[in-house]
Amino acid sequence: MYAIVEIAGQQFKVEEGKKIFVHRLEEVAGSEVEFDKVLLIEDEGKITIGEPTIKDAIVEGKVLDDTVRGDKVIVFKMKRKKGYRVKNGHRQNFSQVEILSITTKGAPKKVTPKKEVKVKEAKVTEEPVAEKKTAAKKTVTKKAEAPVKKVSEKKVAEKKPAAKKTSKGKE
Repeated sequence: MYAIVEIAGQQFKVEEGKKIFVHRLEEVAGSEVEFDKVLLIEDEGKITIGEPTIKDAIVEGKVLDDTVRGDKVIVFKMKRKKGYRVKNGHRQNFSQVEILSITTKGAPKKVTPKKEVKVKEAKVTEEPVAEKKTAAKKTVTKKAEAPVKKVSEKKVAEKKPAAKKTSKGKE
């Protein structure tokens, strides 16, 4: 038997006797806690799914330790060619919880398959489509075009290089 439970914003697959690490809870070590946000329960092949949670289902646990620290996570930010580098570290606080029992107070909900909806078929009749009458296109005859005269190439006069100006400077 197992269940999917939402604890501190995360979903966990829990079984009786299993120990899990969850984000830090406010309870002290040794206290018992109940989690009522049960999303799914599997019991001997029978699966009960909540919508979104299962009513009257409770997972009971015991807080073993409330001051467990996780591994250090390094956060490094860098923008190349700009000289920007920031390095930070972070350690998350966790609580260790042992699952004692998974209980349902009410009868399990049965998942019923959806009924098939019959769709009526529309009758399609083929009707001849009337052809559109198109107006006869008028043909336009082109007038004889005058022959294109070639433009004679003008001779480009050769330019003489400009005379160099010499500066009469004092030496």
